[in-house]
Parts: sequence; C-alpha cells; structure tokens
Amino acid sequence: MSANPDFIYLPPMSPYLDIIYQDDDIVVLNKASGILSVPGRLPEHQDCLQNRVQRVLPSATIVHRLDMATSGLIIMALNKPAHVAISRQFEQRKTQKSYLARVFGLVEQAEGSVNLPLICDWPNRPKQKVDHENGKQSLTHYRVLTQNEAVNTVNNDNSTLLELTPVTGRSHQLRVHMLALGHPILGDRLYAHSQALAMSNRLQLHAFKLSLFHPKTEQAISFTAPCPFN
Repeated sequence: MSANPDFIYLPPMSPYLDIIYQDDDIVVLNKASGILSVPGRLPEHQDCLQNRVQRVLPSATIVHRLDMATSGLIIMALNKPAHVAISRQFEQRKTQKSYLARVFGLVEQAEGSVNLPLICDWPNRPKQKVDHENGKQSLTHYRVLTQNEAVNTVNNDNSTLLELTPVTGRSHQLRVHMLALGHPILGDRLYAHSQALAMSNRLQLHAFKLSLFHPKTEQAISFTAPCPFN
C-alpha cells in the first residue's frame, strides 16, 4: 500500500545539476525539490541526483540523502578515503545541518525542541510516526525567523518560517516533528492536512547550510544554498 497512490515521478530537468563546490575529494550540490537522491526500485525511478552526478564524476558516491521533495545541500565523496571520513563525521554527529521550513500556522514559542522517537509507519510506508515504545530517539531544535499573518481571516493562511537544526538524522524527522508540533510543513504530500497542502505546490523544506571538516585537510568548511521559497 502506497501513501501516494496518484504520485507520478517527474524530476526537474533545469537545472540538470547545480554544483556549488568541487575539488579532488568532494562535490557539493544544491538538490532541486522533486528529484530522488538515489535510484528507486522501479525503472522509472532511475533518474536521480546520484546517477546524474556519476555521469560527470564517475567516482562520486552518496554519503547522506535528502527526501525527494526536500531541496538543498548534499555532499558526495569522490574517493574511498573521503567517503569513509565524511561518513564517520555523520555517524559521530560532527557535521552540522540547518534547514529552512515554512510551516502552517503561527508558532508561539520563539525557539524550542521536539524530542520524539520515530519509527516507520509500516502499513503506510514510506511514512514515519511517533512511537514512544519502539521508536528511535529523534531530536530537532527549531527557531522562529519570520511569521506571515493572513489578511484573509476566512482562510486562516497563517505561516511561520523556521530554522530547523536536526541533532539526529531519522527518515522524515523534520516533517514528522513539525506535524507533532501542530505545524505541518507547507506542501507536504505525506503529512500536511488539506489546507497546509494547498498553500504550496512543493514541500517548503530546504537544507540551506552544511558544515563539516574537509576529509583531507581536516579544515572546517561550510556551505550555504539560497532558499528557493523564501
């Protein structure tokens, strides 16, 4: 059973690839919303960021992923030592990622945290859900950046732009945590209610900042990608 029975995969073709940094060891890309990070099981799901990069840089390997609907920064390794070094940083939480998300409604607290364990909602996969007994520990910090109060109070199209900082990296973590907070991300086909879904034609979630240590020089490096929906 699919949570998206009417979904048709149409990955964006322009820009085909958005490389924002490259050296002998790493390549950093700004992924568009709507393209898979890695190939899916079906033949029509083979066009993905990994395959596009490997046509240009055959040695590139994926180290982490973004959801298909999420845009923003992804780093790929260009050799085995770089892959091992970056993977270790992700495992040891030495990398720092920040996201921008526009969510439904006006978030009352200026900043806060969501600490709720997550597990796959197996009958409704790929959806995830909060499970206090069997879920994996998941922590997200959030901070309010701006708020839009609707002029038309009939529709109540209020929204809040948040900066989200995940401490853990669970599947769909930010999307489920915002839902649990009572503020689903706009345009979220899996988790948003009809009103939040209607307010955007894409998931308004963007990985805008990534900081880590260069796998060869071990120097601190940081990348940013401008928000496409702000």
